[in-house]
Amino acid sequence: MRGRGRIAMRGGLSRPGPFKMKPFVPRLPFDFALCEGLFPRVKPAPEDNPFTQALLKRNQDLSPSTEEQTAVLNLVTKMQAVMDNLIVAPGTFDACQIEEVRQIGSFKKGTMMAGHNIADIVVILKTLPTGEAVQALGAKVLEDLKPQYPDNAVLNLAYSERGFEISSSDACVRVLVTTIHQNLRKLDPELHLDMKILQSHLAAIRHSRWFEENAHHSSIKVLIRLLRDLRMRYEGLEPLSPWMLDLLAHYAIMNNPSRQALPLHLAFKRCLQLLAAGLFLPGSAGIVDPCENGNIRVHTAMTLEQQDVVCLTAQTLLRILSHGGYKHLLGVEGNPSVVQDMSVWGNVVVTPLDKAYEKPPERKEDEENTEDMEQDAGSEDAMETQENI
Repeated sequence: MRGRGRIAMRGGLSRPGPFKMKPFVPRLPFDFALCEGLFPRVKPAPEDNPFTQALLKRNQDLSPSTEEQTAVLNLVTKMQAVMDNLIVAPGTFDACQIEEVRQIGSFKKGTMMAGHNIADIVVILKTLPTGEAVQALGAKVLEDLKPQYPDNAVLNLAYSERGFEISSSDACVRVLVTTIHQNLRKLDPELHLDMKILQSHLAAIRHSRWFEENAHHSSIKVLIRLLRDLRMRYEGLEPLSPWMLDLLAHYAIMNNPSRQALPLHLAFKRCLQLLAAGLFLPGSAGIVDPCENGNIRVHTAMTLEQQDVVCLTAQTLLRILSHGGYKHLLGVEGNPSVVQDMSVWGNVVVTPLDKAYEKPPERKEDEENTEDMEQDAGSEDAMETQENI
């Protein structure tokens, strides 16, 4: 019949037409900030000044001191000058050629946290990035850096699969190595750095550029610092990457009908509301990565199990926040294990939620082979039947 996707065959038999994938229709989770006009208040909004003050106080505690920022800035400036000089006048250094040096990460964005005196720099090489080239570059930078410090100063050099880092007594700079796009298809896995690592460093440059252009509002930086602190203290939020938190903070503050920045206390609560409503669950529209092609949703980098854990953790935290437990949430006081243990807020009992996602049982190879054989046998029987007819 027409429209049934089936083709008539001789003898009255029919076969199914080509399989059609259902179009993916992303759903938007419920977001009160986008439809507040549809829910008029029946009583005045509660007093949120204590919560706002607690958020600002927590941000102040998490912000690095002037001494910490100065120490990192001094080391970054000196290393940047050394590597810029290698671009202009490499001299006898021929282990590699530097195309560009870019600052990235929390120090560049202005979201660095106290006690985390680390800055990140990406070095883009014109040449292919071998392990020997990275080691030679690290040694050369350290050699040119030492004359700028007193004789008794201690500078340490350490290598990793991503590049190298140089640290002083009060600061550290990580140098992440990558190469120009044209070289990515010339890489040899046995000789050069891992392609995925190199691509992630190029992506970090795009993230930093986007942040500089779109997330310069001070409230966004404060909210990012608060969300990172929340992520460090609650295990269920650990799957959220720094880039996910950056985009979530920007979305919560700026994506509203007025296009004006939301107050900090409303944006903080909105982040938990969005995560609890399933913003980062399968099928959700989520947040599209603005630095990638193809409408990639950032939360798809997490596994299904991680997406479930993030959602249920946010739901528990939101229930605690809704009943006045913001001091426990921010780590100012109280029990840090409120997400794992049952807690009472006034007359309300908050019980941690259970996981909704269950891993499918792993099938053994023998079972898979048996099923394939049964399917093949079934298809052969069907063909014999058709021939007999």
